[in-house]
Amino acid sequence: MERRTRHERRRTKRAPARVALAAALAAATAGCAAHPAPGAHDGGAPAAPHPAATTTATANGHWVDTWTSMPQLTEPGNMPPAPFTGTDHVFRNATLRQTVHVGVGGRQVRLRLSNAFGGADLPVTEVSVARPAGGKAGTGAIVPGSARPVAFGGQRGFVVPQGAQAVSDPIDLDLRPGADLTVTLYLADGQASTALTSHPGSRTTSYMAAGDHLDDTDLTGAVTADHWYFLSGLEVWSKRSASAAVVLGDSLSDGRGSTTNGNDRWPDRLQERLRARPATADIAVVNQAAGGNRVLHDGLGPNALARLDRDVLAQSGVDRLIVFEGVNDIGTAGTTPAASRRIAADLIGAYRQIVTRAHARGIRVYGATLTPFGGNAYDDPAGAHEAARQTVNRWIRTGGWFDAVIDLDRAARDPDDPRRLLPAYDTGDHLHLDPTGYRALANAVPLGLFEEGAR
Repeated sequence: MERRTRHERRRTKRAPARVALAAALAAATAGCAAHPAPGAHDGGAPAAPHPAATTTATANGHWVDTWTSMPQLTEPGNMPPAPFTGTDHVFRNATLRQTVHVGVGGRQVRLRLSNAFGGADLPVTEVSVARPAGGKAGTGAIVPGSARPVAFGGQRGFVVPQGAQAVSDPIDLDLRPGADLTVTLYLADGQASTALTSHPGSRTTSYMAAGDHLDDTDLTGAVTADHWYFLSGLEVWSKRSASAAVVLGDSLSDGRGSTTNGNDRWPDRLQERLRARPATADIAVVNQAAGGNRVLHDGLGPNALARLDRDVLAQSGVDRLIVFEGVNDIGTAGTTPAASRRIAADLIGAYRQIVTRAHARGIRVYGATLTPFGGNAYDDPAGAHEAARQTVNRWIRTGGWFDAVIDLDRAARDPDDPRRLLPAYDTGDHLHLDPTGYRALANAVPLGLFEEGAR
């Protein structure tokens, strides 16, 4: 009862935060309001501009993505568990605690929340960031005293309009490279729809509790699910030499077959390799992949051509793109010789579009060859899908469109049966790799592609 009373007092004091949506979100996106001083948010007064927020292109630094997740519409099987999904709403009077694993560090961070697929506006009551207990991913506990309030346009309470995203004000936080960060949201009213934005393939455990538990150091008795909800990105203010490399992909990059809370997808392992070298330590590998995603047609989430602007071109500090996607397009195509030729030609045309559009933004594009699926349901008896894969890989290697080629096919295939994955890497479905296989993919990426001379 006391907790609810405390929340009501905070909401009454925060009444001015219910400002016009456009003004609040415009201020947040421009980065013109800073993290408020302790207690300043209680009165609803706008915060003073932070020096680093006055421009995103100064000689001292810029904003760079350090973690991302691809927003998508939540499927019925991935909805929040009971009691957090109602007949016409989700997360009413609920606390949601989630952890993310960052690439590069910084002294300030900005959080991005997405309502891209929400069926209604998303009213967020309060948000905080903190260090997870033990520095671990997928924990419901935080380090006491480490929590920092998050403001959007100088306000603690805000609304993300349907279809939009919101970028927070800068938060003073010393974030180490390779660290984990906890994000806690409290939604008093919830979202008035059962269409919501999430990333189901988080491979990271999230915690949900009824009521306002924003300040609790541990969510004892919370309900868990291995999905991210509403979170779409984290940025750091970093030096001008820092940048982000986006991985555009499907479940092979999203990490199916990897370890829950282990952060051992192949992009994670590539990040570790880059961080270990001074010449590449300031490059973040950000993962914009989702299981079931396709290049040409919508699958689980919008197709890669449709989401390129949102997931790559509009991201902060991006100067490289790795394209590793197309297996789902081939595997769901027809199996006649004509269908095989058509899907290969269409994928090649799509890759050309991606390269052309990325180059227009000064982004280098690296093409990754498609890994084998022999023995999987995608492998038709006539071999049409394998023929399409070989055609696409031959073009990636020799077509001359990509700035460089990353030969993941060579790294993953069985040399005695190149149509199949190496058995030591195979999860058993003959398509996805285990953590050993994902490490092999990361090790196959030439690190010279990320050195200064390769920009």
